[in-house]
Amino acid sequence: MIRSTLARRLCLSALFAFTLVGAGPAPAAVFNPETFTLDNGLQVVVVPNHRAPVVTHMVWYRVGAADEPLGNSGIAHFLEHLMFKGTETMPPGAFSSEVARLGGNENAFTAQDYTAYFQTVAAEHLETMMRFEADRMANLALTDEHVLPERQVILEERRQRVENDPGAQLSEMMRASLFLHHPYGTPIIGWEHEMRGLTTADALAFYEKWYTPNNAIVVISGDVTAEEVRPMAERTYGQVPRRAVPERKRVEEPAQTAPRRVVLESAQVQQPSWSRLYLAPSYNRDPENAAYALEVLAEILGDGPPGRLYRGLVVEDKVATSAGAYYSADAFDLGTFGFYGSPLPGAEIEPVEAAIDAAIDRLLKEGVTEAEVEAAKGRLQAGAVKARDSLFGPARTFGAALTTGSTIEDVESWPERIGAVTVEQVNEAARAVLTPETSVTGLLLPKPTS
Repeated sequence: MIRSTLARRLCLSALFAFTLVGAGPAPAAVFNPETFTLDNGLQVVVVPNHRAPVVTHMVWYRVGAADEPLGNSGIAHFLEHLMFKGTETMPPGAFSSEVARLGGNENAFTAQDYTAYFQTVAAEHLETMMRFEADRMANLALTDEHVLPERQVILEERRQRVENDPGAQLSEMMRASLFLHHPYGTPIIGWEHEMRGLTTADALAFYEKWYTPNNAIVVISGDVTAEEVRPMAERTYGQVPRRAVPERKRVEEPAQTAPRRVVLESAQVQQPSWSRLYLAPSYNRDPENAAYALEVLAEILGDGPPGRLYRGLVVEDKVATSAGAYYSADAFDLGTFGFYGSPLPGAEIEPVEAAIDAAIDRLLKEGVTEAEVEAAKGRLQAGAVKARDSLFGPARTFGAALTTGSTIEDVESWPERIGAVTVEQVNEAARAVLTPETSVTGLLLPKPTS
């Protein structure tokens, strides 16, 4: 299964940069999707792409790890696994076997705010995929016989992905320190001691609470039209009754008054690295309308040769092998703005931290320039030219947006909104977000030999 921590360096601005069409001050039209809603509340979004007789079919649920009950961390991700364990009419593994028999591929992923399931198949098999997903939307059948062994699978996944990876351990501790009260500080995969206690009853309760058509979005990208999809959707998903869905109530993050620092030393670490996270607005929580300015700022600072940090630390000063910044805006609640850097082989980490701190200080004092803003906006928009060649990209873009509070119109107008960002907005956003009190700094270091 694909796990969507979304690897922190793959923020929504980067996703859009590679999946949106439109350069310069183009009109607000990116994917030109078609959409409709069934009587049971299920929204369907269709992105026609007739380059090949293939479709990507995705089902998105507006529920993720941040919606879990206290003490049940990991249940959203666990249920993602269990959705492949069969229904009242389809035995475990039959769905996946049929997808493979038809020459398709499938997967699923869990994030803090959503859970998604997808298949890519020949267009002629789309209704079969819709029928299978509608079946497990309504008729999941779980018993201890299948649930308890799968619990061992997710525990082993945690061991492999977190406990055997010092970088993942540091990231987990940094997020737990960044979010003092909000559930975004709990790892998507869960805390091990709570994962061990997850039960069949827990999984079924979570499923019955959140998995219903009026809490889901189906996105289909490929060789179809909404006119063709609607009758298929009515024959499949339209037969699933709606249920009441609770409000997504999240605790608010309290005011933060001191920066935090996390240091992890491990014998597994060969190359030190440095990172920092700041709390930031997301698209859905953006009272100052700063999200688009922060995307431009992240592009200016960058994580490659055009970026200030790479150019300054790697090319000019030669104190780092990598350096950059990124912004993660695809959240129902708070987003994050991050920095990272790694020293030259055999060198200490302190010069990298000092150089990035100096770059941040300069940014806050002097700001960015008109030339930097225009170049960054151009790169963001130009990087989107090949979007329509992708099936998965548009489907994922719309699913992530619609499950975290954005609209189709927000996605379609992205190039215009980026194009409208000004120097003043970028500088204001930087000064509002890059405050030490709302930050966590992480150091990943080799363990000293005695």
